[in-house]
Amino acid sequence: MGTYRMCGCFTRKFKIIEAAPPPDVIAAFEKYAEGGPQMTAELLHRFLVDVQGQGGAKVSDAEEILLQVLQKRHHMAKFRKHALTLDDFHHYLFSADLNPPIDNKVHHDMTAPLSHYFIYTGHNSYLTGNQLSSDCSDVPIIKALKRGVRVVELDLWPNSTKDDVDVLHGRTLTAPVELIKCLKSIKEHAFSASEYPVVITLEDHLTPKLQAKVAQMVTQTFGKMLFRPESECLKEFPAPEDLKYRILISTKPPKEYLEAQTNKDKEKEKDSDDDVWGKEPTELTAEQEDEKTDSDASDNNQDDEDSDAFEPEIDSSRAPGYKSLIAIPGGKITGRLKEALKVEPDKVRRISLSEQALEKATVSYGTDLVRFTQKNFLRIYPKGTRFNSSNYKPQIGWMHGAQMIAFNMQGYGRSLWLMQGMFRANGGCGYVKKPDFLMNVGANGERAKLPVKKRLRVKVYMGDGWHLDFKHTHFDTYSPPDFYTKVGIAGVPDDEIMKKTKIKEDNWTPVWDEEFTFPLTVPELALLRVEVHEYDMSEKDDFAGQTCLPVSELKQGIRAVPLFDRKGEKLNSTRLLMRFDFV
Repeated sequence: MGTYRMCGCFTRKFKIIEAAPPPDVIAAFEKYAEGGPQMTAELLHRFLVDVQGQGGAKVSDAEEILLQVLQKRHHMAKFRKHALTLDDFHHYLFSADLNPPIDNKVHHDMTAPLSHYFIYTGHNSYLTGNQLSSDCSDVPIIKALKRGVRVVELDLWPNSTKDDVDVLHGRTLTAPVELIKCLKSIKEHAFSASEYPVVITLEDHLTPKLQAKVAQMVTQTFGKMLFRPESECLKEFPAPEDLKYRILISTKPPKEYLEAQTNKDKEKEKDSDDDVWGKEPTELTAEQEDEKTDSDASDNNQDDEDSDAFEPEIDSSRAPGYKSLIAIPGGKITGRLKEALKVEPDKVRRISLSEQALEKATVSYGTDLVRFTQKNFLRIYPKGTRFNSSNYKPQIGWMHGAQMIAFNMQGYGRSLWLMQGMFRANGGCGYVKKPDFLMNVGANGERAKLPVKKRLRVKVYMGDGWHLDFKHTHFDTYSPPDFYTKVGIAGVPDDEIMKKTKIKEDNWTPVWDEEFTFPLTVPELALLRVEVHEYDMSEKDDFAGQTCLPVSELKQGIRAVPLFDRKGEKLNSTRLLMRFDFV
């Protein structure tokens, strides 16, 4: 019962009533229960095969569903004969645990080279907030890894005394965190959500002496977890399946980094998002040169090394070479982009482009981008004016095969919801196999034309759970909420569209029972967007939950769709009952 105060002295009371099963659910029960009052495991099995599209389901699977539903709702003993009533059947269909919209299992081929996958990628992974003044910490790194992020970015700078390495966003007011702390947290949490490899991209602003120290830290921290390539130049990247529980390092080789710094002012295209902060200050350059001189003079004097973090002390000149740790070499872009996108037969690498540079590149070099990413890595990063850690639309990168769409995971918004939706695919392991058409660019540079493939029919039946996740006055002080649902597609431009249901007034358990159809030209890259809002006549409509689901992973039939908050955290009880069919 919800009580709402009106005009200071009057109150209105609304009883929260459990909504009846939608007509489609009633019709399905009557059909598959064969007109009887109960549905046995054998009859439920027929429903799973015919309506839910679960051709591989067995009667034993249906029996397990019956057991879980009846134990939860009626606490029935295992030895009793099991059958579902209409309400039990509705409860099963509306359970996100028993009847989810996508599978939670890895099912893509994981034996192709790493470059054949989109990879869940973070940008400035150590920042707790905005790009200019927030703290640096290992906490956002841990959160990202627990969500399945597989690429972590660390910006490396000398500490204040120039004898150790900090992680921070250079030339800003961000407070640093020690590199060793970040590395230890990565080791502890790298595989908490996925067994597939974690890539650490390093933006290196260090002297050779400190690079040697980083090599020492990385080697000692990760040990056998660290993947070290057998040769300096790989002809092809290994497969995720062969790199389970391994850590890979990606950065510019030291020589290329120094050349990039020397030629920084001359380059038209930059390889690091740090370039947006402008030319390196003269005093910092001078200090680094002094440090380089000090390093050269004291290479054989280990008393100058701060060895507190390392026991026993190891001569940095004997530590494994920094360059030998690089599994995915980063390359600088000098001159024309078309030259940088040439595929070398005996060498693989990674290049980086800003979101703005990518947009320009797709106009003239779209086919070159696709061909390059069939073998090499392309990383896209946010433009430098996103000081508030906002993000950009990831689709343009995916459409051109970019594997690493680097996002600010500490932010939130629709772009991040799309990223989270994409990587719910393939069991949430952080690796999504690229569609075949991105691997089929011929020698003449012409990509095969793609026909319109299918239509997705979506029916929004009802919603429930808000009264358990929100206070009764959260949406409206004077009455129950007026919910409506927006449903649409994010993908290639021809597929993008958004539609919405009617508004259901004064109802915590709204029933819409509305159907929408979406034609799809590229279903492989399409995401189903779902948002629920509460209508407000005088102010901006209130947000009431969202989710994004990869269309290629949607399970046919009537499904329970859990909703998430603005930051992508799953709401405890709020969910929608929907139906998906491909026609």
